[in-house]
Amino acid sequence: MLAEFPLYLAFLGTAVGLFALALAIYAMITPHHEIRLIRNGNTACAYSFGGTAIGMAIVLFSTAAGTFDVLELAIWGGIGLIGQLVIYFAVAVMIPGLRQGLEDDRAAYGILLGALSIAMGLVNAGAISS
Repeated sequence: MLAEFPLYLAFLGTAVGLFALALAIYAMITPHHEIRLIRNGNTACAYSFGGTAIGMAIVLFSTAAGTFDVLELAIWGGIGLIGQLVIYFAVAVMIPGLRQGLEDDRAAYGILLGALSIAMGLVNAGAISS
């Protein structure tokens, strides 16, 4: 069992690195400043960004559980990020004023975006594991 420990560390390090990188990229691409807003107590952005984080973690979990290849984990992690960005822009089209709603701390906006981000993570994970 301890012989597999280096592989575990490689997967964990890759997954955590991808997770942090994906969230940083997401935060840079979306037009509002999630981290700053969250630090100022904005719950809508916390719901939204939290849902994105869970959605990414689901994709990374599904990939890590189904492969022994760290490169494959990295590739599918990137695809998971694309899915999260797609859902953000789809909701932005569906809900005009999304950015302003999040910045104004309207919880409904954050909950909807967070829930759809989690749903996208589940759909991505299912597609990856098939």
